[in-house]
Amino acid sequence: MDIRRLTSEDAVSYRALRLRSLQENPEAFLVTYDSEVSKPIEEIQHKLQPSSKRFTLGCFDKQELVGMVTFVREQHLKTIHKGNIYAMYVSPSCRGQKIGKALMKELVQRASVLEGLEQIGLTVISENRAAKQLYISLGFKVCGLEKNALKYEGQYWDEERMVLELD
Repeated sequence: MDIRRLTSEDAVSYRALRLRSLQENPEAFLVTYDSEVSKPIEEIQHKLQPSSKRFTLGCFDKQELVGMVTFVREQHLKTIHKGNIYAMYVSPSCRGQKIGKALMKELVQRASVLEGLEQIGLTVISENRAAKQLYISLGFKVCGLEKNALKYEGQYWDEERMVLELD
């Protein structure tokens, strides 16, 4: 397994895995498959370009992208000390191999060297015990619960906010 920062050259692989994640786990993501499938590849390429504000890591099994996670730093003066994690996903066939943990460790390591960054946050569906355990094992702490945070096709999901305080 190889973990590296994705670039615009990875847009096709990223899009395929992203669409798969939205089909398999629609409750876990803010956006829907229908809203993402029509996005032009150029928009995805732009999001994957190197930036001081964001990066996406990918885990490859040989040449296949099997896991991904995105970090986005806050940009407002009063919140620039914070960053957030989005779109964490590992293919079901690769789960249980500690890919998620490896991706998260790499993300935290890369983010923690950003000047002035003090905390990394994320939200997780309350029922997703495996993800919560992963985040807790890395030092994240629950700091809030939002009831009915997401609603899709008549179903609601609660989200927990988790934060990792950096040294």
